[in-house]
Amino acid sequence: MTATVSYAYAVARDTPALEEALTGLSGVSGAPVRLVRAESCDGLAAAVSPVSGSEFGEDALRSHLEDLDWLEATARAHHRVVETLAARTTVLPLRLVTVYLDDERVRSVLEGRCDAFDSRLDELASRAEWGVKVFVDEPADQPPATRPPAGEASPGRAYLNRRRTQRAARENAYRSAGEAAERIESAARPYAVGRVRHRPQQGGIAPRTGENVTNDAYLVPLRHTEEFRAGVARAADGLTGVHIEITGPWAPYSFAAPDTPEDREEAP
Repeated sequence: MTATVSYAYAVARDTPALEEALTGLSGVSGAPVRLVRAESCDGLAAAVSPVSGSEFGEDALRSHLEDLDWLEATARAHHRVVETLAARTTVLPLRLVTVYLDDERVRSVLEGRCDAFDSRLDELASRAEWGVKVFVDEPADQPPATRPPAGEASPGRAYLNRRRTQRAARENAYRSAGEAAERIESAARPYAVGRVRHRPQQGGIAPRTGENVTNDAYLVPLRHTEEFRAGVARAADGLTGVHIEITGPWAPYSFAAPDTPEDREEAP
């Protein structure tokens, strides 16, 4: 493994605005970000920075990807670079930990996929990604009663009644979540031009605001931002036990690569 390898963040059009965005910009491991260009792919460039070959080698990465602290620090640095560039121009974000042996390999990727990158940049121009998640709220804790309420025969019967009430509330919340998801699709349909359905977040990466049951990304033209947000935000109105989280605008992470993800679909 060489001393350093090339960590690639994104592909974008090679413009003065892109060059300006790199001023003082550091990436993973604090290394400065620079552009790699290819002679036969005029007009495009890849943003890269050097990283340690021993840290980002195949064996080391296998271990690092199980380390949540390392993964979070790397993801934050990757995201910072992509969003800084996206604030100036349309970008194709590359996957987290996209590493090449050297800049020459990055150059060969630019040359080999130049037409696909160029076409995708055209399709993503003046559009942004929005994340929309539906959560089933955590049920409120109900401390056991110290004595049976009037009309109840025993503490055991009171306990069973509480459990039955909680189960019914939970089932209602899941039905509400399904209805909210349908309303979101209807609200997004007039404005979004693409949707990617991700797996709901679980475990350590899930926020502690309930159970995430749907996790979608929408590609929305900038001119329709406000209508899209307003419509989606109203999708849970009148429903109990659920809430909607809208995040963005983001660089189009979910829509960058023409060959991924497999479950990409047109807007509903």
